[in-house]
Amino acid sequence: MLSEKDIVNDYLAGLNASLTGYAGYISESDNEQLRQTLIQLRNQDEQRQRNLYNYASQKGYYQPAAPANPQVVQQIKSQLTQQ
Repeated sequence: MLSEKDIVNDYLAGLNASLTGYAGYISESDNEQLRQTLIQLRNQDEQRQRNLYNYASQKGYYQPAAPANPQVVQQIKSQLTQQ
C-alpha cells in the first residue's frame, strides 16, 4: 500500500509533467478557442501544483533544491539578455 508521501509525490510529479505538456500544446495550437481552454487548464494545474507543493513542504514530503548561487544567477541573466 502506498504511503501518503508516495501519493503526494506521485501526484506532484504528474502535475509537473502535465504543465510541461501544456506549454507545447498551447504554442502549437492554431485554434484560439482551444488555445484559451488549454491556457485555462494549465493555470488550474499551476494552482493545484502550488497548493500541493506547499502541502508537501509543510509535511516534509518534498525537499526543494538548494537555492542557486546569486553570482551564477546573475551570470545566466547576463548571458540570456545578450542573446
